[in-house]
Order: sequence, then C-alpha cells, then structure tokens
Amino acid sequence: MVVNDDGPSASDAREEPFDPFSLGRRLRHLRKERNLTLAQVAERSGVASSQLSLLENGKREAKLSQLQRIARVYDATLEDLTAPVPSRRAQLEIELEHYMRSSLALSRGLPQVRISPRMSMDVLEALVGLHRELARDAAERVATPEEARRANSQLRDEMRARDNYYGELEAEAAKLLKRVGYVSGPLSQHLIGEITAHLGFRLHHADDLPHSTRSVTDLRNMRIYLPTAGIGDHDPKSVLLQALGHHILGHTPPTDYGEFLRQRVETNYFAAALMMPEEPAVQFLQEAKGRRELAAEDLRDAFAVSYEAACHRFTNFATRHLGIQVHFQRVHESGTIYKAYENDGVTFPKDNLGAIEGQLVCRFWTSRQVFDVPDKFNAFDQYTDTPDGTYWCTARVDRTGAGGAYSTSLGVPYRDSKWFRGRDTKEHSVSRCPDVTCCRRPSSALTQRWGTYAWPSARTHAHLLAALPPGTFPGVDDVEVYQFLDARSGPADS
Repeated sequence: MVVNDDGPSASDAREEPFDPFSLGRRLRHLRKERNLTLAQVAERSGVASSQLSLLENGKREAKLSQLQRIARVYDATLEDLTAPVPSRRAQLEIELEHYMRSSLALSRGLPQVRISPRMSMDVLEALVGLHRELARDAAERVATPEEARRANSQLRDEMRARDNYYGELEAEAAKLLKRVGYVSGPLSQHLIGEITAHLGFRLHHADDLPHSTRSVTDLRNMRIYLPTAGIGDHDPKSVLLQALGHHILGHTPPTDYGEFLRQRVETNYFAAALMMPEEPAVQFLQEAKGRRELAAEDLRDAFAVSYEAACHRFTNFATRHLGIQVHFQRVHESGTIYKAYENDGVTFPKDNLGAIEGQLVCRFWTSRQVFDVPDKFNAFDQYTDTPDGTYWCTARVDRTGAGGAYSTSLGVPYRDSKWFRGRDTKEHSVSRCPDVTCCRRPSSALTQRWGTYAWPSARTHAHLLAALPPGTFPGVDDVEVYQFLDARSGPADS
C-alpha cells in the first residue's frame, strides 16, 4: 500500500476527531450550544479559563480528568465530547487546520492563517477549496509503480494501433534536415552542429553535470549542457538531438507521468528520425527486402548508430513501408524485460495492468537463449514455436556499464522470415509459456531434492514499494539542476 500524506480529503479530516484541534472545535461547539462563557465553564469545572481557551484552540492536549469535569458541566459523556462536530463551519475549520499542518503545505512554505470566529465563511470556504485543489494536483503528480505501468501500457497500445509510425514527427525531422542541407548517409557531427545553431542553441560540455541528468537545457541563455566524458550507454548525438526535440516539438513541463512518458517517446522518435531519415532509410530497407537480406546490423552500419537504435527504427518502418509485422525486446541477462513492442501477435508476459516492463521472458525465447551463445560477435538467429505460432528472431548482446548485459532482439512471424538474412538458421526451440510448467516451475525431481532445503535471500527492489521519483521531471534533482545553471550564468546572463 502506498500512503499519501500530502493532504487529507474532506472525509479524511472528519474521520480524525481525536486530535487536539478537532477536540477543541467540539468543546467550543458544545459550550456555545449551551450559551456558556469560558468563565462560567471554568467556575463550574474547576479548569482555568486560560486552559479551556488553549483546549478549544487545539493548542493543548486534554487530560482525561479535565475532559471528565468538562463533560459533567455540559451534561455529556466522553463520547459526546469526542464525536465529530455537526456544524459545517466547524468541519471546515478542522479541515483547514489539517491541510495547513500537512507535509505538503509545510514543504511548499504556505502561510499559516489564524482560524478565528471572525473569519467569514466565504474566506474559510475559499481557503479549504484552494488546499483541496493543491492536494489533488500533488496526488496526481505522484506516480506510483502501478500508475507508471498503466501509463506505459496505454502508450504501447497507441503505438501498436499506429504500427509505431508517427508521420508528424517524420515530417518535422525531414523539414529540419532539408534546412541544414542533409543529403544521405549518417548524420555528421557538422550537420548536428548546424541543426543546433539553426535553432539558436549553443553546445557546452561540463564535467559536473547533475548526476540525475543526461543533459540540461538552459532556455534563458539558449545553451545545452552535455557531460564531457560521454553518457554511459547513451549515444551523445542522440541525447543532444533529444534535447533539441523538446524545443522543436513545443513540449511544456509534463503535468503527470503519462505525459512525461509520451514526451520521452516523441523526443526519442524525433532523434531517430534525424539520425536515420525516413526516405533514405526506407529505400535502404526496401532494397534489402528485395534481395531477401534484411538485417538490423546493416541498418546500424549504414547510418552509424547503435544496434538497439537500428532495431527501434526498424519497427517504425516494418509495417508501414515493408508490410511486415514485428516485435522488439530489450532484455536484461536476468530475463527481465526492459523495453518491448509488438504488433505481430506474439504474447509477452504481462501483469494484471497489462504492463510488460519488469516481467520475466520465457527462458526458451531468443532474447534469453542468446546469453548462452559463445559467439557474441555475430547475430544469433532462432525459430521458436509458441502457443501463438512460430516466430523467427534475431538477437545480439551488449554490456552497458555496471548494469550487466542486455539483449536486443527483433522477431517476425514465420511467414515473414523469408525476407531476412539468418532465416536458414538451424536453431529451434519450443516455448509453452504462459504455461508455468514451461520454464517457471522446477521439475518434480529438483523440487523433491531441494524443496525443503533451499532458503535464498531475495534482493529487495525498493522501487517496487515506493512511489516513483517525484518532481515535474521524475528522477531529476531540481535543486542540483538550478544550482548548476546558476553557477554558469554570469552577470550578462541574468
């Protein structure tokens, strides 16, 4: 369960009657209902007027003996004293007090107002309404793992419906390439510089780029900062083009995690459309299909990009321009799916929300089998029989830093394998997944030998228990970014 303490709802406020402020409002209501003054209650109960005032204002916790004496004065029980207040004004006062003391209000530095009988109902209603809206907006911005998986699933459904082809982004990329004089082949460093200058930006490299970022764009001074020593497993050219993509596509700060994901997909697509332009890339692939020699590594080499980028780009063109349905996977050596796409009917493992990321792929699929192949230089090709039919897949393994090894694979239904180099492979496997007896349940012999003797210690993944990193751009440390930019803005930049 994820607990959100950014602010209570109206019902939450009314369901917490035992805190000092709620109790105080109840005591005040009972006193006024009986037309008694503080002095009169003090005289009859033996509790000083000053103490009664502190109790009614919620600034002092009541002792049981005090409550018993006050209850006798009001001819009431202790349950009467702690019951929810019946008047709407008292309910609003309690709700406002809860909001003002919430972690959300304190973290935002919101001013504390004195709640007094002189405060008009209009002002009280307005303040409570503003706090409710602020709490609602904050709750929407906090993406739980469940919300993130749901957003991923919705976005993948849209991509499948469009065959992962976004014509409007292709058109924007083609227009920009024409302006800087691109002709053919890999997008050169010179042309990337021309694109950057054409859009009014200057490129800067920094040794101390905030650790939570791949790039930082200074829109005030039109600068893009990249790290001096590379970006791990990310292509520096692609990272720069993605940063420019946010500007060209008119993105504004995302209001929720779904919009954040959509913007990331759009900028990744846009960068790929610049590095592997549609017209020459499609012509290259169509000629290869005509020779029955389609291969992702050839697309990689023709445009000087990574194998993963080439496979991603192939999915953009496969159905729209080649008439081939396809699936793509990026899988960690543990078998966990990191990225995936399909429109060819293959069944990926999914959770109850329809999310694929984080699920374990079948041990007999090409994306898992490739890790056991000694030859890591050439592509590994395999046919796999599944409950949905037979698929031909090709895969490669790469190691990216301390995160371990990943496989990147492309697959198509058996009928379309005829267009690909590697279709003559002799590798063949059978997968019965999602049947658990396929590869997820130990054999009876193994279970008999070790079922009562094995006690592994699980590696707990904290991200499965907590909300996703908060903020407008999830995972980015705003303080670190602002301090970074501030240190680089001289007097002339202010």
